[in-house]
Amino acid sequence: MSTSHQIPVITETNFKDLNLVNRGKVRDIYDFGDSLLIVATDRLSAYDVVMNEGIPLKGKVLTQISEYWFEQTKDLIANHLRSTIIYDFPSACKPYWSDLDGRTMWVRKTKPLPVECVVRGYLAGSGWSEYQKSRSVCGIPLPEGLVESSRLSEPIFTPATKEEKGKHDENISFERMVNIVGKEIAEKVRDLTIALYLRGASIAEKKGIIIADTKMEFGIDANGELILIDELLTPDSSRFWPMDTYAAGKGQESFDKQYVRDYLVSINFNKRPPAPKLPEDVILKTSGLYVEALKRLTGRSLI
Repeated sequence: MSTSHQIPVITETNFKDLNLVNRGKVRDIYDFGDSLLIVATDRLSAYDVVMNEGIPLKGKVLTQISEYWFEQTKDLIANHLRSTIIYDFPSACKPYWSDLDGRTMWVRKTKPLPVECVVRGYLAGSGWSEYQKSRSVCGIPLPEGLVESSRLSEPIFTPATKEEKGKHDENISFERMVNIVGKEIAEKVRDLTIALYLRGASIAEKKGIIIADTKMEFGIDANGELILIDELLTPDSSRFWPMDTYAAGKGQESFDKQYVRDYLVSINFNKRPPAPKLPEDVILKTSGLYVEALKRLTGRSLI
């Protein structure tokens, strides 16, 4: 743990009495048998490389935005969240309350589907790169004449494989997803992903944020029920653009880690470990963007 301007930054947790089972790009996961504790650290990964420096308040923003969206969408599909309130957590967590507070979800355990469910409402990132070559994204043909950041006439579902830390997720066709998870589940999560995106995008637009694209994860719980898991519509899993500066035909300003990506491009980072050192102004600007996204969406302020 380190501090930046008096705000604690947590880049790794090691709760010795708890059962750490996975350390992802951002989250540390502890196993309690039928439930998990998902701790969102302040780690940041860009181009699938985890940066050495943490982003102040980032983990708290991710947890609280996910909590907000789980509440907004629970009529569409059940989700894994039990509680974000530390007093509800298993008693073994008590010694670690100060580190857990505000950045932790206590959730139902599921068997995650081995695919990322990606939905795109705008043409950006790898979708824009692919469109320029083939006029399609993940095998879905798109009209001629679109430009970078164009709004699509309707959102498209473009699944991806789920790779381990350090490897790039691979865009796949819907047909390949069917081969991986089966036709019934593939069709169900496709329809749910688009419905969840449309719900979130509509709410966010009223608050001045465009959700250009996002990825979601689903799992099968102990009762065999398909539920929504992981994070939801956060600046880590989505592109958030301010509506008031949006203009098609170029890259957009954003409330996510694009600011870090742009810095890495400016120094010709080769997108492989080891990560370069991030300047303090990039760290603090990125933190401010995350905090602003939370404030716009939920009205909550962390500063």
